[in-house]
Amino acid sequence: MQERTDEYRVIDLNTYPRRAHFDYFRTMAYPYVGVTVETDVTDLHALCKRNRLSFYLLFMHAAALAADSVPELRQRIRDGSIIEYKQCATSHTESVGDGTYCYCTLRHHLPLEAYLREAEEARSACRERKILEEDADADRLYFISTLPWLSYTQLIQPTAGGDESNPRITWGKFAPDQSGRLMMPVSILCHHALVDGMHLAAFYRGLTEEMEKLCAEGNRLFPTETGS
Repeated sequence: MQERTDEYRVIDLNTYPRRAHFDYFRTMAYPYVGVTVETDVTDLHALCKRNRLSFYLLFMHAAALAADSVPELRQRIRDGSIIEYKQCATSHTESVGDGTYCYCTLRHHLPLEAYLREAEEARSACRERKILEEDADADRLYFISTLPWLSYTQLIQPTAGGDESNPRITWGKFAPDQSGRLMMPVSILCHHALVDGMHLAAFYRGLTEEMEKLCAEGNRLFPTETGS
């Protein structure tokens, strides 16, 4: 039997196909797996620039939806068991203007206009609080951060270790490649007891798809004006 609530289900380890992998990777001192992939953000950046939209918010929106599309990224280790959330939210780093940051929780399961409106309100409230504490249940969050000053090829993330199993998604500075496309390093780190390489690959495929959907939605909401 798989216990269920409105927010998550508990996976039955007796029938879980990765049970041996789950037990094995939980014994490791550093049980995490991650990659960094150069990601084409040309069209999304053009949409944001043309309509004065926050690239940070739109990319985070796409990344969170892509993560939600992979069930393994919604899973967490709790008391030796695995729970799988129906949806997860994001907790991102928000600069408070003095060289430090706070954590801001956003819901990305909203239409684009509603998401952007709620996100700006949440960011403003976060900057006012200036408190380095999660304002939601930390277990069900994706941890989001960015390094807009660096176009990096590798990233090492701090973790609590053990069974701490929130995926961490980070991106850096975008730059044009030889063909003029804007490429940006995007990293994801996950607990290997829950996530394998095929799940990481699914996240990046979903990221491309979600950016394409956002561009289509953005172009519908903010059509390009043509001069006479």
